[in-house]
Amino acid sequence: MDLTGKLLIAMPGMGDPRFDHSVVYLCSHGDDGAMGLIVNKPSDLRIKTLLEQLNIACRIPVVGERLVHFGGPVELSRGFVLHSADYDANLHSLHVAGDFSMTATLDVLEDIASGKGPLNSMLMLGYSGWGPGQLEDEIAANGWLTTDATSKLVFDVADDEKWEAALATLGVDPLTLSASAGRA
Repeated sequence: MDLTGKLLIAMPGMGDPRFDHSVVYLCSHGDDGAMGLIVNKPSDLRIKTLLEQLNIACRIPVVGERLVHFGGPVELSRGFVLHSADYDANLHSLHVAGDFSMTATLDVLEDIASGKGPLNSMLMLGYSGWGPGQLEDEIAANGWLTTDATSKLVFDVADDEKWEAALATLGVDPLTLSASAGRA
């Protein structure tokens, strides 16, 4: 089953602290493995600071004050922008699914800083990656739940509320979750 465009919701007993209470948007999933971006783990780094380091002028103060997110533990110096599909960075954007696209080129940052970027966006450093069969094994071991991604959940819900909001889309109350999996 292809989970591209879905959200992964970390279960309490996952065991990897980097993914504790995380919600991951899956940008790709297939026989080669999977790649996703954590959408609810902001860093302490402001976008304006990152833009300054890249010599990009930020003309939109509210954009500069937003936080860069931790996208995952792989290639922490590499940037990704998860954004609404209304924007295509000179044909460098990857349309993922529905209203979601991803761009990993500087032109999207330049456009966001000048007010010509996508309607909705999140900037991440690093990504989450799984080898062939690894994610499927983690799901089978009760490490993740999956749900549909919506623009509202990803871009509008506060970061500290996304995990519970994602669980709510499945009708799951976080208080009922157990850190251990049962086997019948």
